[in-house]
Amino acid sequence: MMQNPEPKIADERADTPAEAEAEVQTIMAAATRLGVEVDEAETTQWITAMKSSETGAFRVDQEAGVYGHRVTLLDFDPKDLARYRRLAAIVELPDRPGLQTAIALSGSAAQSRVQLYPGDADFFERVHIQAPTRQEACHILGQAMREKALAFLKGPNYELTEVHWGSYLSDVVREGRRYQIGAAISWSPADVAAGQFEVLTVDGRRLTIDWAYGEHDPGWCKLDWIVTEPEENRVVAVSNMLDVTWEAPDGHIVPLDGFIDPYYQEVYLDAESIPLFSKLVDQLSPRCLQEYVSQLEGEVRKYTHHRPPNYGKAARRLYNIFRLTGRWKEAAFIRELFDEPAARLYQVWALLDTLDEAMKLQANLDPQVLVHQVDDLIRTVVRITEGPLEERIVTALLRLRDGITGWEELGDARFGLLAVSQGDVAELVNEFFRGRLMAMPEVAAYVEQLAAEAEG
Repeated sequence: MMQNPEPKIADERADTPAEAEAEVQTIMAAATRLGVEVDEAETTQWITAMKSSETGAFRVDQEAGVYGHRVTLLDFDPKDLARYRRLAAIVELPDRPGLQTAIALSGSAAQSRVQLYPGDADFFERVHIQAPTRQEACHILGQAMREKALAFLKGPNYELTEVHWGSYLSDVVREGRRYQIGAAISWSPADVAAGQFEVLTVDGRRLTIDWAYGEHDPGWCKLDWIVTEPEENRVVAVSNMLDVTWEAPDGHIVPLDGFIDPYYQEVYLDAESIPLFSKLVDQLSPRCLQEYVSQLEGEVRKYTHHRPPNYGKAARRLYNIFRLTGRWKEAAFIRELFDEPAARLYQVWALLDTLDEAMKLQANLDPQVLVHQVDDLIRTVVRITEGPLEERIVTALLRLRDGITGWEELGDARFGLLAVSQGDVAELVNEFFRGRLMAMPEVAAYVEQLAAEAEG
């Protein structure tokens, strides 16, 4: 069994019943003041579970066959496991000689008890390569990624949309846009199939970027698909982010992008990969939790104090900070916000991006599923919003629907309709989360403290 690589930030002492009751009552009072519905018994149960005196961060759910950080597992609902394993079969790199993997859900999909309305399905895969040299490890990775992309380029219910593989070794110009040295390389499905594409150097010379070019510096490795789920009348964006490590013959483990990602938001889907997972997370820094929280704090500052703000994304990161650092009262309050009907606007926001990608692929995906998806978005907006914003969003979505069915030829107008809809939904999401987050004194004080530290 792996050793827990982190010191505890949270003070996990057992509260007295009076202290625990006081925390829950504070949450109830704040929720009542803001018109947020809170299940008192469930909130008490969640806080009690989070304050469990069990030691160690790593847990296995034997019945479901999944594992991950104990806090993350408490927020994961295994009822959708069959669905996520079907999606994983599309996106995961399979094991092969010299290459082992561990596939996991991440983000909102891994917090399905909390974030009831995920707009996409994000996967995270640890890819571990044993090879004589780093160069050979990068070659094995490149082969595995391209073979996966070509094998799942297009199917009856899925289509590859993009692959990130490699980094530019010099400044280049591609389709009129300049990319600086070190920028991640994006490959379209056609680029992947051809195995190359052309760019211009800054002095105007033609340069061919072939697939092997990515082996010099794999950088940020990610694959994206659009998947239709006809039984659910749903189109979903599905991604797989790779965290790649190379093990040298002497046993030394090197992350190919310079950093081994921590595991605080992941639910691993195959218990057989525990030995690999254990080997890799044992390489994590003893300060990995503090470093991870600091990273999240930086993102909270960005989303709350830069323009335009994004309080929906800030709320997600604040929830993770509070649940990992033992601030159970604040975490429990934010947890309830994601259960509110208005939180589904966050899903609408994400699904508009998915809808755009799906409409580009309309000839290859069932248009009836897209129509059902738009209809569901319209119903959601009508239930939650009112006034001029509702009218503007619904009008735009109806025109998008007509574009799918062929009633209207949208052309480039699609981009404007999507931009209007996303802008209006973003305004509603920000209004909902900002008003409620900042109305809880402890949360507001924390956000302002982060801003003050950055200015100081």
